Order: sequence, then C-alpha cells, then structure tokens
Amino acid sequence: MRRRGRKPRKKVCSFCVDKVTDIDYKEFNKLGRFLTERGKILPRRISGNCARHQRMLTRAIKRARNIALLPFTSE
Repeated sequence: MRRRGRKPRKKVCSFCVDKVTDIDYKEFNKLGRFLTERGKILPRRISGNCARHQRMLTRAIKRARNIALLPFTSE
C-alpha cells in the first residue's frame, strides 16, 4: 500500500537525459554506479533506466566483466 497523499516520483533515465546513443564497456567508472556492492546489476525499477538503455547497460557490464574491468562478485 502507498502512503496517503504521497505519490512516488518517477525516476528519469540518466542516459536519455544525456542523449546517450551507445554505452561503452570501457567506461567502467560510469558502469560501476549501476552495480550493487556485491557486484550484481541494479534492476530497472531501482536504477530508473529505460528498457533500451538498461539492455545496453547490461551488455556493457557483462563485456567489461569478461575482460576483467569489473568484478563478477565482491569479496
């Protein structure tokens, strides 16, 4: 149930605001913001990304993990 009189604010896709057309896997500092401290990818409802950019982000994170720019898990 929702609290009375308060609507949850709609999250805005940060990539759409910046008009990003491609998410590069080599920018691991930017990609790290969308990982939990355990190394999991944040879901769309939490990160606020649109579906298109979330798919691009997931693909970039997985590529960065494969060439060891990002960790698969944390210790």
